[in-house]
Amino acid sequence: MTKLSVNINKIATLRNARGGDNPNVLQVALDCERFGAQGITVHPRPDERHIRRQDVFDLRPRLRTEFNIEGYPSPEFISLVLQVTPTQVTLVPDSPDQLTSNHGWDTKKNQAFLSEVTDRFHEKGIRVSIFVDADEEMVEYAAKTGADRVELYTEPYATLYPKGKEEAIAPFVKAGERAKKLGMGLNMGHDLSLENLRYMHDCMPYVDECSIGHALICDALYLGLEETIKRYRACLYP
Repeated sequence: MTKLSVNINKIATLRNARGGDNPNVLQVALDCERFGAQGITVHPRPDERHIRRQDVFDLRPRLRTEFNIEGYPSPEFISLVLQVTPTQVTLVPDSPDQLTSNHGWDTKKNQAFLSEVTDRFHEKGIRVSIFVDADEEMVEYAAKTGADRVELYTEPYATLYPKGKEEAIAPFVKAGERAKKLGMGLNMGHDLSLENLRYMHDCMPYVDECSIGHALICDALYLGLEETIKRYRACLYP
């Protein structure tokens, strides 16, 4: 069963645009759970341009589904995650000023660093996922770090999908099958939408989790949050 984790960064972006607490990030997260989301994802960045550190602390005791914190494993990020102890941490190679994630780790080059970070989180019982491109070698070296899962960076799939969905999904199927053979869990994320999610799931029903934020929140502007989550869940449970 593939779980839907809703990334609520864009809710925080909207709140921060005017200051104050409208929309309320915690309430939206709780509503997402109530409407059927099986996880909540946040990506706190150093400049707090959307999710703030305090949001992370506020969310942790109230959530009833899986809590996934994404980020680059800087000392400050590691400290935050160790204090909060979410269900899962997703390690991404983003620079502090990066607009959004746009590539996966070179897990071969960074194997020692990622292994050390993974060990620290495992000591606290936190599941570790490493963000990688759909590359079998990068999946293999992610496994060597001791991480529990990989998250495949799916923007290339989303970009190519309108031109040829079979070609678009092919490298992800190969990378996903490699992860499973290595005994790793498999997550997917970035630019997944109502247009391309069902086909991805049809081809890769063994995916453990899809983390979706931008497209889902955009759809909710027209459909409403409850109906949107219902439709995304339907893509994963047709």
